[in-house]
Amino acid sequence: MSLSYRQPGVVLTDRRFTVPLDHDRPEGETIELYAREVVAGDKAHQELPWLLYLQGGPGFGADRSVGRAGWLGRALKEYRVLLMDQRGTGHSTPANRQTLPLRGGPAEQADYLTRFRADSIVRDCEAVRAEVTGGAPWTVLGQSFGGFCVTTYLSLAPEGLATALVTGGLPSLDAHADDVYRAAFPRIERKVAAHYARYPQDAERARRIADHLLTHDVVLPNGYRFTVEAFQSLGIVLGTGDGTHRLHHLLEDAFVRTPQGFTLSDAFQEQVQGMLSYARHPLYALIHESIYGQDARPTAWSAERVRAEFPQFDAAKALAGDEPLLFTGESIHPWMFACDPALRPLRETADLLAARTDWTPLYDPARLAANEVPVAAAVYHDDMYVDTAHSLRTARTIRGLRTWVTDEFEHDGVRTGGPRVLDRLLALARDEA
Repeated sequence: MSLSYRQPGVVLTDRRFTVPLDHDRPEGETIELYAREVVAGDKAHQELPWLLYLQGGPGFGADRSVGRAGWLGRALKEYRVLLMDQRGTGHSTPANRQTLPLRGGPAEQADYLTRFRADSIVRDCEAVRAEVTGGAPWTVLGQSFGGFCVTTYLSLAPEGLATALVTGGLPSLDAHADDVYRAAFPRIERKVAAHYARYPQDAERARRIADHLLTHDVVLPNGYRFTVEAFQSLGIVLGTGDGTHRLHHLLEDAFVRTPQGFTLSDAFQEQVQGMLSYARHPLYALIHESIYGQDARPTAWSAERVRAEFPQFDAAKALAGDEPLLFTGESIHPWMFACDPALRPLRETADLLAARTDWTPLYDPARLAANEVPVAAAVYHDDMYVDTAHSLRTARTIRGLRTWVTDEFEHDGVRTGGPRVLDRLLALARDEA
């Protein structure tokens, strides 16, 4: 039974769908998907085309927006929008430290999680589309990992798409995870340099915090073991539009004076644990590197191995000299499964996923080269999360795809400049720009 309710300017409807865990075995086990239908209040009873939004991630539920904010307001001018919690996220059948033991031990859990990549998500979308649109194709907007899913959609089921829109999420079609991270660490270093150029006082603040963590055993209130590597990983915010400012405000109040001397403040620790914990999105950590797995090569904790090729990211070495402490970006490491209480029980499962050698291709270059779906993609210049060169190489292989390359936004352009970004993509896809 669907439940409808109102927010300012919109009507929302909660919808639930049952899909096979393994689409190759439709008679087997099923899981539940949750989606929120959104329509403008003054269009609630109109027949409108559908737009499906695919959230970034992997492992995040769809946006929980209020009213007609951002890109959604632009979409609601002409579409009925479906915000779907991809399998394992949000209100869909969850996959986390509490539920995964229902599958059995780590080996069974790892096998289960192999079905949570873009290919399964696309087949979920097709099952949902049959119920929602009656079989009519829909427009899909994919942000970040959602754009990876759109590229898979164009490879597996282009007949389901009226238009495909991608923002910050054109993947390499053939790069191994090692290639992705070798391209990523130099970009991250540039973002950190830009941060220190804007906020030069943060260079010393970061060194002071790192020195404290190297010489003290710090456990955050939620039980997270706060190491210097964990501190460096806060640099993930530098890939967003306001990330440099958020990081600056975090660092400026890190220490408080106590009778025992200076220590990390409660306020700082409270903010940090919220930024570091994977309790709300454990799938992001578990399957992140698997989104790059497409052949017999294991990902084998790629980010951790490749980071060793960039010794300038070693905090102890930086503090021993006069080099700035470098933050890191979007990467998952084995130590996270030792530090984070939400991930600790899943370390062996993560190890098994990292060792797998049976990943199947997620993209079909031949089908993409013959594409007939109108496609437009926003590619953010020097995007910290998705390599620009990789994205542009892929753009050239998808027939008819039109790109908008811009340095006006960071990776989260659809959030910070949503109406303008969506307007531009629609215009490109419709050959109006």
